[in-house]
Amino acid sequence: LCVCLTAFFASKLEHESKHCNGKGFQRPGSSAFDRVYTANQNCGHAYPTFLAVLWCAGLLCSQAPAAFAGLMYLFVRQKYFVGYLGERTQSTPGYLFGKRIILFLFLMSLAGILNYYLVFFFGSDFEMHIKTITSAISPLLLIP
Repeated sequence: LCVCLTAFFASKLEHESKHCNGKGFQRPGSSAFDRVYTANQNCGHAYPTFLAVLWCAGLLCSQAPAAFAGLMYLFVRQKYFVGYLGERTQSTPGYLFGKRIILFLFLMSLAGILNYYLVFFFGSDFEMHIKTITSAISPLLLIP
């Protein structure tokens, strides 16, 4: 889904570039092209972080809440991109919501790492507790 969304963003960029009657991606005078280009760049720069915390949260903590958060993040990125095409203030809720999802995935990763070290050093396994907590908290991501 991430690849499809990135391809959608690139096609919007290509369409806007052709719409500005030019052959390259340099359009200094077009504010519509600048918005599409900036939104595409912002989304592209956020994906490596998203993929890293998604994989870490899924592997180290719990797969179901991580997958749910990942799908929510892709939906929010789509809303961010479309909001950025209008006014830049329309993209702010998507940006803030995306930050919250990234924070959730990061905290899941930290909980998984902490549990690994607790098992390694003390023999205490809190995996079931962590999975229960993350499963209970993940629906709260839907609250704006």
